[in-house]
Amino acid sequence: MSESKLGQIYGIFAFLFWGAIAPIYFKEVSSVEPLEVLIHRIIWSFVVLVPLLYLTKQVDVYKLLIKDVRKLKYLAFSTLFISLNWLIYIWAVTNNMLMETALGYYINPLVNVLLGFLFFQERMSKNQYFAIFIAFCAVLYQLISLGSIPIVSLSLAFSFAFYGMLRKKVNVGSIVGLFVETLIMMPFALIGIYYLYANDSISFLNSSNYINIMLTLGGLMTIIPLLLFNGAATRMKLTTLGFLQYIGPTCAFLLAVFVYDEEFNFDKMITFSLIWIALVIFSIDSIKKYRKEKKEIKIKSKE
Repeated sequence: MSESKLGQIYGIFAFLFWGAIAPIYFKEVSSVEPLEVLIHRIIWSFVVLVPLLYLTKQVDVYKLLIKDVRKLKYLAFSTLFISLNWLIYIWAVTNNMLMETALGYYINPLVNVLLGFLFFQERMSKNQYFAIFIAFCAVLYQLISLGSIPIVSLSLAFSFAFYGMLRKKVNVGSIVGLFVETLIMMPFALIGIYYLYANDSISFLNSSNYINIMLTLGGLMTIIPLLLFNGAATRMKLTTLGFLQYIGPTCAFLLAVFVYDEEFNFDKMITFSLIWIALVIFSIDSIKKYRKEKKEIKIKSKE
């Protein structure tokens, strides 16, 4: 099997994990307060990452990273955005808003382009402008029809986009980067556990064995798809990987409608349809851009 094919398999499983398995997992622990679920996700991720750092022989990379004050500043801010993203996602799934999370991750690629334009002076094509305009119309339609802005969707899209932007600035490996982020979050997580214990409102060890075990799996739920994604990113074209990311929100959307019976009325159908149209335009533009760049590289190599 070629490296490219293997990368595609890793990518598909990573996004299936994020889109199909993760929502089911968080539904299973929905009896626990979202903040405590987040705390366990941080603690058990840290527990998994410590040996993983040694197994992947990245301890030296970590030692160099913690001496770089500039990168640590960026990671401090990325930690803020990813913890916010995790908390909003857990809360949304727990409160039967899985469809809103799907919408958020559909919007995310468009937000990435917008942030690239605003912060990195990256040029946008006419089609990208048009795609973002349609996405704006979708949000505006929901505001008019339902009387509310899709706050959960936009919060997830923007928090993850800002997280990705900051991680791009730092440019460190996913395992080492996540380890530092969980290390930054650990004191807050431990304070949270102590607070819950002191106020006799902690669920861990006071719930069924099933819930206790599920909470300890929070680390693996975080690390497994990350490793799969990392394996995909190093073996395949980023353009292809970009298309695979739609697997995640599509799975979440299908689960919301067909498994968890979330309401999908006419107004929501219009909102999603506009976003899907925007993504089709965006995707076609990405394919054309990739082919043009590939053609230019071939021409230069012949000269």
